[in-house]
Amino acid sequence: MEFFSYLINGISLGSVYAIIALGYTMVYGIAKMLNFAHGDIIMIGSYVVFAAVSVMGMPTPVGILIAVAACTVLGVTIERIAYRPLRGVSPLAVLITAIGVSYFLQNTALLIYGANAKSFTSVIKVPPLSLAGGQIIISGETIVTILSGIVIMIALSAFVKYTKAGTAMQAVSEDYQAASLMGINVNGTIALTFAIGSALAAVAGVLLCSAYPNLTPYTGAMPGIKAFTAAVFGGIGSIPGAMIGGILLGVIENLSKAYISAQLSDAIVFAVLILVLLVKPTGILGKKHHEKV
Repeated sequence: MEFFSYLINGISLGSVYAIIALGYTMVYGIAKMLNFAHGDIIMIGSYVVFAAVSVMGMPTPVGILIAVAACTVLGVTIERIAYRPLRGVSPLAVLITAIGVSYFLQNTALLIYGANAKSFTSVIKVPPLSLAGGQIIISGETIVTILSGIVIMIALSAFVKYTKAGTAMQAVSEDYQAASLMGINVNGTIALTFAIGSALAAVAGVLLCSAYPNLTPYTGAMPGIKAFTAAVFGGIGSIPGAMIGGILLGVIENLSKAYISAQLSDAIVFAVLILVLLVKPTGILGKKHHEKV
C-alpha cells in the first residue's frame, strides 16, 4: 500500500510540474523562446495569494483571482518590455535576458519579503479521501492538484484546436512572418500566449505552496527547472506531452526518494531525461522539424 501512496503523491507533484510545463511549452511552441523567468512568476503568484489571504484576510477565491490577474499582467509586461524588442535576434541574447528577468524578480521579492521563509497556509479545503479501508489516504491538495492538471490540459488543447485565437497561435508557431502577411497580429498572439502561461504559473504556485507550505523568493526556481525538464521530456511544444512529461517526472522523483535516496532523486530525474533524449531526442510526443537551407 505504501507504493500506491508514493505513486499518488508522485502524480500530484507531477501534475504541478505539468501545469508549469504547459506554460513553458506554449511559449516555446509559439514564440520559439525559453522563458526561464517562468518559475519566478510562480513565486510572485504565491506571494500575492499569501499577501491577499494571510495578511489582508481576503476570501481565498478572491486571493487566487488577484494572483492570476497579477501574474497575467506581469507576464504580458515582461514580454512587452524584455522579450519583444529582441524578437529576431540571437537566441542567446533572449536566453541571457530571461535569466536577468529571473534574478530581477527574485531580488524584488527579497527586498519586499526578506529571505526568511513564510508559512503558506493551504487554500484548499477539500476533505481527504480514504481508500482500501483507510490504508491509503489521499489529501485534498492531491485530489485538487491532479484534477486541475487534467482539466487545464483538456481546456488548453480545446482552446488551441477550436478557437480563432488558438488557430492564430498555430499559425504563428509554424511561421510568424507568413502569419503576419496573412493578417494575424503576431505581437498580440504572443502576448496572449504569455498571458495564459503566466496565469497557469499563478495556479501552479497556489497548488505547489498548498502542498509544500514554505514560501521563499526562491520557491519557483527548482520547480521551474524541473518543469522545463518535464516539457523537454514530453516533447516541448506539445500540450499532452507536457502533461505526460510532468507526471512521469513527479512519479520518478517521488519513487526515487522513497526507494533509492532522497539526496539522489534530482540526479536520477535528470539521468532519466538524458536517457530518454538519447533514444528519442524530440521527447516522448515531440515531432521532428525539418529546416530549409
